[in-house]
Amino acid sequence: MPSGKRGRFPVGTPVLDAARQLGVYVESVCGGRATCGRCQVSVQEGNFAKHKIVSSLDHISPKGPKEERYERVRGLPEGRRLSCSATVQGDLVIDVPQDTVINAQTIRKAASDRVIERNAAVQMCYVEVDEPDMHKPLGDLDRLKAMLAKDWGWKDLLVAPHLVPQVQKILRKENWAVTAAIHRDMESSRPFIIALYPGLKNEAYGIACDIGSTTIAMHLVSLLSGRIVASAGAPNPQIRFGEDVMSRVSYVMMNPDGQGAMTKAVRDAVNDLIGKVCTESGVDRHDIFDCVFVANPIMHHLFLGIDPTELGQAPFALAVSGSMQFWAHEIGIEVSPGARLYTLPCIAGHVGADAAGATLSEGPYRQDRMMLLVDVGTNAEIVLGNRARVVAASSPTGPAFEGAEISSGQRAAPGAIERVRIDPDTLEPKYRVIGVDKWSDEDGFEEASWATGVTGICGSAIIEVVAEMYLCGIISEDGVVDGSLAARTPRIVTNGRTFSYLLREGRAGEPRITVTQNDIRAIQLAKAALYAGIKLLMEKQGVTEVDTIRFAGAFGSFIDPKYAMVLGLIPDCALDEVKAVGNAAGTGALMALLNREHRREIEREVSKIEKIETALEPGFQQLFIDAMALPNKVDPFPKLSAAVKLPPRKTVSEDGVAADATPRRRSREGHAARRARD
Repeated sequence: MPSGKRGRFPVGTPVLDAARQLGVYVESVCGGRATCGRCQVSVQEGNFAKHKIVSSLDHISPKGPKEERYERVRGLPEGRRLSCSATVQGDLVIDVPQDTVINAQTIRKAASDRVIERNAAVQMCYVEVDEPDMHKPLGDLDRLKAMLAKDWGWKDLLVAPHLVPQVQKILRKENWAVTAAIHRDMESSRPFIIALYPGLKNEAYGIACDIGSTTIAMHLVSLLSGRIVASAGAPNPQIRFGEDVMSRVSYVMMNPDGQGAMTKAVRDAVNDLIGKVCTESGVDRHDIFDCVFVANPIMHHLFLGIDPTELGQAPFALAVSGSMQFWAHEIGIEVSPGARLYTLPCIAGHVGADAAGATLSEGPYRQDRMMLLVDVGTNAEIVLGNRARVVAASSPTGPAFEGAEISSGQRAAPGAIERVRIDPDTLEPKYRVIGVDKWSDEDGFEEASWATGVTGICGSAIIEVVAEMYLCGIISEDGVVDGSLAARTPRIVTNGRTFSYLLREGRAGEPRITVTQNDIRAIQLAKAALYAGIKLLMEKQGVTEVDTIRFAGAFGSFIDPKYAMVLGLIPDCALDEVKAVGNAAGTGALMALLNREHRREIEREVSKIEKIETALEPGFQQLFIDAMALPNKVDPFPKLSAAVKLPPRKTVSEDGVAADATPRRRSREGHAARRARD
């Protein structure tokens, strides 16, 4: 972890060797002599249901003389081991600490360049307070309030409790001139003095943070100018407890201290990111006065310290669905002692505050056209609607799109294949690798890729390679690899009773990268779950097509719309109407941070959104079955067909034997008529 790579190794294999065989980058400068200390790892203990293993410190070798010498001379942080010396003795979940990683996961959640009208919840107010007068026995704090009312119009002010003992000292430090930070978006509806500074202070900051299942993205923003002063991202450390949200709920169920461990992990990660953006921008973290967070329901609950167990079983009950406000320090966020924390409302059990943020950002309810908003992740969130009506659903797509459950899959990091093209005549592939500017068929690619290696295939390329295999006839509409093509190209290789497509042979020390029949099935299952959820919402809206599609989320930003449609991930639509909108959830958080009216807007709109529970819909199963085909068994794709030459349909049996090609079927009605004739 956090790359999610896994494998089997003989007892006694050094952990460093196992990592390298899996394509996981662990630095070692000393060549395994246990002198540099760069190869540190830690063992995660517990019952990891998703992996069907129990990881224990008893399953790694005791410290040997080299490791003991290093610890004695240089010191090892608690819980760390040197992977060059420690060996595998049983089932293990190994965490590669991010402070030791150079080629860490690429966090692709960039800041928005949207212009947001500023109406922040925090206002900085400079006043010069009257000195004490024996003839007017009014307290220092009361005279401060009176001056804030006179100069700024603030009435009925409350004061953050931590400030009361400090007021007199602060007032006298700069001869009764002070700057008060006023927060005007409190649940009490009365404004609060949340901070007080001697003299003039012309700085106030806020953070907008999106806690995703895989990554956490944060923007540090000037509340006075609206400028994003720094942005940063990091892997969500909860990945070590489970790659998707349901596996994390399972971890909580099976481990008594699981919820506390995951809550601490995500809060620590948030605090580390705050430190990172503050260091990058030269901002004091105690000058952060407002925080806005979005997250999916399970991340939301764990961040707030709420047991997410009820979300793991029907009826998927949220502990709280409305927006929430706290003093940030109450949940351990290390910012100004008076800072406030706001979370956007959740839409439903598995459609969270992140979907609410994306909805606020893209605003389907603000337009007449029918907009489909999709956040593709381990749990896809779908919103469909216009100003007349908005409906929402979630689809359990699982982690296949992010590289898990794929034989050569990995997360987006240097060395991962991110783009794939296959020549329809020769069936030879070419690909792009993260961290390398050249395509694989260009001169100098091999030399340029030595630094990163070619270690696996990430989500955007998984979609592209399966779609390309379909367009080239390597797989049938049902996703079966055509074994007869092995006579035509060595790229089709046998894999037991099925066939695989060889994408890259791999140099010495690098993995062999193939796309197996099981990989294709995993992608089909994931895309069918998403498409069936979308079709269900379309039926609820009474529409057969959508006007515009928006891909939200970090992963969505790197999906090519054409290949997503060829795969049948999304319904037919004009390709120029399919756009990636980046981290729309984070943009929604940014909007709520910079303009408190956006908080009221999304609270109002979320109360109107209709949540559709796909598991309870009788038609979902048939929609899912139809969606297993590429792009779909019954739905026509006329707009896609006008832009891309789709192959004739052919049937390939599970053992890879192809049958004769038949014309494409165009409609559900035609499909039913043919079955009736048969």
